[in-house]
Amino acid sequence: MALPAQLKAIQHHLRTAQEHENRDPVVAYYCRLYSMQTGMKLDSKTPECRKFLVKLMDQLESMKKELSDNESISQEVVGNAHIENYALKMFLYADNEDRAGRFHKNMIKSFYTASLLLDVLSVFGEMSEENIQHRKYARWKATYIHNCLKNGETPQAGPIGMDEDGEADEHGAEGLSDQGLSYGGSFRAGPPSEPYDDQNQSLGPGPAPGIGFTPSAGPPTTNFNNIHIPPGAHAPANTPAAELPPPTAEAVKPVPVPRTMPTVDPSLLNAQQQGGVHLSPEDFTKAQKYCKYAGSALQYEDVGTAVQNLQKALKLLTTGKE
Repeated sequence: MALPAQLKAIQHHLRTAQEHENRDPVVAYYCRLYSMQTGMKLDSKTPECRKFLVKLMDQLESMKKELSDNESISQEVVGNAHIENYALKMFLYADNEDRAGRFHKNMIKSFYTASLLLDVLSVFGEMSEENIQHRKYARWKATYIHNCLKNGETPQAGPIGMDEDGEADEHGAEGLSDQGLSYGGSFRAGPPSEPYDDQNQSLGPGPAPGIGFTPSAGPPTTNFNNIHIPPGAHAPANTPAAELPPPTAEAVKPVPVPRTMPTVDPSLLNAQQQGGVHLSPEDFTKAQKYCKYAGSALQYEDVGTAVQNLQKALKLLTTGKE
């Protein structure tokens, strides 16, 4: 069923879902959930929009049943970790390529897809300020590099100034055309599993690599509505690393970014359960969630998030309080 014009803002989120249908169903599910929730706000009364959204709801229900044994679907806290880590891993891949001066379609797609997946985090509640900045920077970078390559210019590598008003519209992708970006060939995003520089992988508290921009410097003001993503011209996001362009001998090394680590609560280092603490079944479930959240973070080498959630689990188990 064709996407009604009134719902054009969610077209790229739906395409991202389609790309991940087999590769990562969890990503596909939450992209569609975001699209459905956003679509309801855009237009749920027009007959063609209502029909489209009802069909999308049915698809979500079907996916939820098929994935009922997947904790990322049944437990939102695990799903939140999955989407956030996937998006930030993709962001870091693109950021490392950018800092090394390796400009290509894969990294443009990676920046842009990361921004779309950061949109999706809103289904879990209010987004953190860090992720809002990640999203803004990734979408702006994708547009800036795309426009440079399109105009035959060499982009400036690494964090550079961006216009403070350069944000895309409220729904992120509205106004984007499916007809542009005619570079030819395949258009693949970098994989969240792509290895990256160990000194540049912190996803903990504080600004992520590439977020240290200043509003006043850098290239002329750019508009996010200028970027174009062609339909069906790119592979799923985690295309094998072997298909990515090899580093060139002249490539600049990524700028090392200090690894930020969360402060460990000293009282938890030798934690033992306090006397008189009675844990309810709900407390045990919450503690399990924190541990699973930490485990998911470790899969993506996100030490900061892992430590924070393990501390939450310890505190709950030893004091009965969150």
